[in-house]
Amino acid sequence: MPTPLRRLRRSVREGRSDAPGAAVDTLGRIGLLAYGLVHLVLAWLAVRIAVGLPEGPADAQGAVAEIAATGAGAVGLVVVALGLVAFAVWQLTAAWLGFRWVSGGERVRKRVGAVSKAIAMLGLAAVTVVFLRTGGSSGDRGARDLVADVLALPAGRLLVLAGGLGIGVVAVMMTYTGVRRTFMGDLDLRRVSASTRRGIEIVGAVGHLARALALAVVGVLVVTAAVAADPERAGGLDAALHALGDTPLGMSLLVVVALGFGAFGLYCVADAALRRA
Repeated sequence: MPTPLRRLRRSVREGRSDAPGAAVDTLGRIGLLAYGLVHLVLAWLAVRIAVGLPEGPADAQGAVAEIAATGAGAVGLVVVALGLVAFAVWQLTAAWLGFRWVSGGERVRKRVGAVSKAIAMLGLAAVTVVFLRTGGSSGDRGARDLVADVLALPAGRLLVLAGGLGIGVVAVMMTYTGVRRTFMGDLDLRRVSASTRRGIEIVGAVGHLARALALAVVGVLVVTAAVAADPERAGGLDAALHALGDTPLGMSLLVVVALGFGAFGLYCVADAALRRA
């Protein structure tokens, strides 16, 4: 009788799902919907910063708090966390065995991207669990505390600098994905009309580029903290959005990023429905 690992390998070879089982596939799609919802909420939080309205932290913690305030409650957040973890498992499986419909460098890029997605999903799942336990706090404080701890280590400044540059590399990869539209290869578009396909391509490209911009600013903040040996100069997404808001094109940039986050949220909905399976 075939082992579960052999069944999974056979499923991947035959072009079915990279997810290790129907339950992970279903929960993973719920996780994608949750990820999209978080980005739609982030878009709203970025708009509030742009127009000067009072706001909570414009980061994952703030988005989870906004979702909880809608009445989703503990049960809804538990489902969100489970879905995010399931999609992370799906992506780790894909990084190991998947993306058989491409080859060479493209397969390597997709597998690296799958690992990045898994890390992002697990991070958001952790934020959700922490919120359920404690009510949450701003991610900026956590980022600064982490940088302070690393700076205290031998060669701490170099480690923080490497971390900031690593974030920049991820931003560059995300830019490549948005410009080249490589995310479209992850979707099953055989039954989708040309206009719908074009719409998905546009929101996906805009969304990836907006996320790349925000992530690049986070990387710059971390590099600045390393150069100055000052953890207070680091920060997460909330700090990055406020930094964009402080530039001469502040309001315009924030509106562009907000539209991009909203576009990525819509892309996640399409991804949940159409991801190859």
